Amino acid sequence: MRVTALLRPVAGVVLLSLAACSSTVPSSPSTATPTPTTSASAAPVRIGVALGGGAAKGFAHIGVLKMLEANGFAPDVIAGTSAGSVVGALYASGMNAFELQEKSVALDESSLRDLQWSTSGLVKGQKLQDYVNAQVQNQPIEKLKKPFVAISTRLEDGKRTVFARGNTGQAVRASSSIPGVFEPVRIGAQHYVDGGVVSPVPVDAARELGADIVIAVDISDKPRGQKPGNLLGTMSQSLTIMGHQLGQAELTRADITVRPKVLDIGPSDFSQRTQAIVEGEKAALAAMPQIRAKVAQLQAQRAQALQLAHDQAEQERLRTCLQQRSHLQKVAGLAGLDHACVTVAKP
Repeated sequence: MRVTALLRPVAGVVLLSLAACSSTVPSSPSTATPTPTTSASAAPVRIGVALGGGAAKGFAHIGVLKMLEANGFAPDVIAGTSAGSVVGALYASGMNAFELQEKSVALDESSLRDLQWSTSGLVKGQKLQDYVNAQVQNQPIEKLKKPFVAISTRLEDGKRTVFARGNTGQAVRASSSIPGVFEPVRIGAQHYVDGGVVSPVPVDAARELGADIVIAVDISDKPRGQKPGNLLGTMSQSLTIMGHQLGQAELTRADITVRPKVLDIGPSDFSQRTQAIVEGEKAALAAMPQIRAKVAQLQAQRAQALQLAHDQAEQERLRTCLQQRSHLQKVAGLAGLDHACVTVAKP
C-alpha cells in the first residue's frame, strides 16, 4: 500500500512528462471498449406432451391440456399414439383445450365409425381420417401451428413409424388402427396399424421433437383379471398386454407421468367423455407441483450456465485487454490511473 502511494505522484510526473513530449495521447486498446453486460435470458423451456393410446379414455387428454394451459405450461410440441394422436393433431392445429372440449361434447360417435364386413377389419377408418382433416382444415402435419407427430406401427416388419409430414388425417388413422378392429392403413407400399403396439405412450418421439421436459399422459388399460365384455374391449386389452412392458420402459424416460383414473371407462364408452376430461384435469393438477419444480430446476440450470459463460467471456476480455495495453497505459495502471480494462471486466 505504501509503495503504491509513493509511486502515484511519481507516475503522475512521468505521465505529464510523456504527455508533454507527445502531441497525441495513446488510445486505449480496442478491447477496452465497454461491452454490454449479460442481458440475454436463458432459452425458454420447451415442454412436450406424449399422449398415449386408450380409445375412449383419450378424452382425458383434453383435461390434462386444460390444466397445463391454465397454469402457464402450454405444450410446445406434441406426440400422440392412437387416441392421443387424435387429440394431439387437433391441438397442434391451433385449437386450445377449451375448444377441444367443445368439440368432444358435440362429437357424434357414428361420425367416426364406418363399419364394414371384411376380414381385414370391422372398421375401415376413412371416416376418422376425414373427420381429423376437416378439423385441421386439411393442413398437412408439417403445416400445423405446433410441431406434432403421430406414432404408428409398420405391419410388414413391426417398425415404429413416426409421421411428421404429410396427410394429417391419414397419419392419425394409421396411428389409431387397432389390429383386428380397424383395417390396416395402406400408405405407399406399406401397411400400418395402431402405434400402441410399439409405443403406447410416445415419450421418445416427444423428446425427438425437441422437448426439454416431457410430460407423459398414460391412459392405457391395465389387465385386472377381468374378461372384457365386447370385441373392442378384447382387442384393446390384448393390445395393452402386448405393449405393457415396452410402454413401461418408455415411461421411465419421461420427466413427469400423469395417470388419469380412467380404468373404469370402457374403450368404446363415449358416454363418459365428460368424466374422462374431469379425471384428466384432476390428474394434471395433482402433478402440477412436480411440473413446476422440474421447469424451475431446468430454468435455474440454464441461468447458471449462461452466467458462467458470461463470466468466462469477461475474464477472457480482461486478459486480452491487459495484454494489449501500451507501455504508457501499464504505467498508468500501476498508478491506478488507467481503468479501461477494469471497465471491461465489470459484471
